[in-house]
Amino acid sequence: MNRMKFLSLGLIAFCALAQQPLWAGEVVNYEVAGKDYEGYFEPASDSRGLVVIIHDWDGLTEYEIKRAEMLSAMGYSVFAADLFGAGIRPTETKDKIALTFGAGIRPTETKDKIALTGELYQDRDKMRSLMRGALGAASDSGADVSNAVVVGYCFGGTAVLELARSGEPLKGFASFHGGLTTPEGQDYAATQAPVMVYHGSADTAVSMSDFASLAEQLETAGVAHEMTTYSGAPHAFSVFGSPRYREKADRQSWSSFTGFLDATFDQ
Repeated sequence: MNRMKFLSLGLIAFCALAQQPLWAGEVVNYEVAGKDYEGYFEPASDSRGLVVIIHDWDGLTEYEIKRAEMLSAMGYSVFAADLFGAGIRPTETKDKIALTFGAGIRPTETKDKIALTGELYQDRDKMRSLMRGALGAASDSGADVSNAVVVGYCFGGTAVLELARSGEPLKGFASFHGGLTTPEGQDYAATQAPVMVYHGSADTAVSMSDFASLAEQLETAGVAHEMTTYSGAPHAFSVFGSPRYREKADRQSWSSFTGFLDATFDQ
């Protein structure tokens, strides 16, 4: 009887623990144009600055949470934005985030992810408004958005360059293996801060011609920039656990990015 009671108490304790967030930050519910979104905010007590993360086409998942934790450990406040909507998460999301973020539409197939990102590629004004909505949510959470750098991965990297072209007054823009083409009728004339680009030269989704064209556009516009390629690195080379992950390229690009943050926020 005592043994059974012990096991039952242990199970209850485990279940209670499982329902608690396993990270230091918090889910932030916010609205943009009347639609619900779920971001993630990890503040720093004596923040060196704010880093805003834009997710890839899987939506906001454990990957972005892990990057937020890494940046938080360096003394930055971090806000991970949601550009898809509350509950729109892939089923491959792991335990940590699945326990807290609401269940809803789950784009498990490539066609679903193409549809979600395609809508925003076709409506650049909406893409910009969603990122500005996330900045507003970060501000409402207590972050200083006047002292911020925004970084994005894959689809998020494309979105970051869109925000840079919009003239948003941030401290910097960084794209990891993002799309690099500029929509017709756009340019970087309004960009107000340096642009950092990390690209795999083995990326078959985004060509080196796109990379070179972007460099020319930034130079013509007089935008300070650093653009780095990594040999043998395919698209999504920084995504932990993926078959495309390349540790060396990830380590080197992360070192460059955090060095950029140091230089930007410690001025």
